[in-house]
Amino acid sequence: MHTPIITGSGVFTPENVITNAELVVSFNAAHEEEIVKGDIAAKTHSNADFIRDASGIEQRYVIDKERILDPTRMTPRLNTRPDDAPSLKAEMGIDAIHKALAQAGRDPAGIDLILCAASNHERAYPAIAVEMQQLLGASGFAYDMNVACSSATFVLQTAADMVRTGSVKCAVVVSPEVCSAHLEWRDRDCHFIFGDVATAILIEPEADGMAGFRVLSTRCATKFSNNIRNNDGYLRRAHDQMEDRRDMQFMQEGRKVFKEVLPMVAHHITGHLHDESLDANDLKRLWLHQANKTMNDYIGKKVLGREPTEGEQPNILQDCANTSSTGSIIASSKFSQDLEAGDLGLLCSFGAGYSVGSAVLERVGSIPKRARHTPLTKNG
Repeated sequence: MHTPIITGSGVFTPENVITNAELVVSFNAAHEEEIVKGDIAAKTHSNADFIRDASGIEQRYVIDKERILDPTRMTPRLNTRPDDAPSLKAEMGIDAIHKALAQAGRDPAGIDLILCAASNHERAYPAIAVEMQQLLGASGFAYDMNVACSSATFVLQTAADMVRTGSVKCAVVVSPEVCSAHLEWRDRDCHFIFGDVATAILIEPEADGMAGFRVLSTRCATKFSNNIRNNDGYLRRAHDQMEDRRDMQFMQEGRKVFKEVLPMVAHHITGHLHDESLDANDLKRLWLHQANKTMNDYIGKKVLGREPTEGEQPNILQDCANTSSTGSIIASSKFSQDLEAGDLGLLCSFGAGYSVGSAVLERVGSIPKRARHTPLTKNG
């Protein structure tokens, strides 16, 4: 048996940023237009302070800013690519993978497993992971997975287990998320939530002299709920549902999600730590799913039994918004350089399903500074 270690991580962010202030101008203009048409009743306008106070979000990265902010459209428009060109998600994922490889000092030819895990995939088949395998010139095999916002931590367990048993020697977990495309930007309850990003982590068998984060243990759990959902899919045509229906995009029952998910996540984390004979105060860092600051504050306090100290449970919501499966990976990539050998951290994501995944990580050696994030310079 081998010990899996995360030796590199990479984050891709688009070049376009939408601030809360920019978003509410477009949202309110679109809202007024719908009122004039008689499509909706008048409601309170959105405002930047409301968004920040409700979520902790101040801005978000997006692939297409212009069309999202167009009050007559408010949805991204991504250029159609020919079948022989790299797909958008493959391009995003490759960028993040190269950054992870650079940090680990590895070559793409050494990769023998690529798992593409995201809340939505660009197409049903062929798998985006297999496309990235071909673009990288990697060996072995690759496939896609989807566990919504928990995708990255669930697939981390899958990759770590394969490395542990020796069935693969170098695994990549990559999560390209274009959340702007499944969001209803004209819905006041959720129009501010999501952003676009991609992350990648490299997992290998530990050897002498390696630096990174040792994967001590992983845990996953699911419990069915419809309170976070997206009903889109290939059966839509068969149901004669060709129109742009609201329930074919991201939807949630926010109050129910808060009430039901938070205890589930806190219980999952404390149970995971108990199974590993660890106390919450043994952790130097909690890298939580980045859905909402209030949710994270609650979980941090519940797990630790006290208010988290500054930097103990970092948030990246203010910069990136909710980026589905990638949030906890971004937090760990951005807020880990100060940890010393032997320090422990817990990575956790949670979301639709319901689903929750966690990993206890131990710092090993000194990790080189990650490669500078390079944004795409073109629209989709």
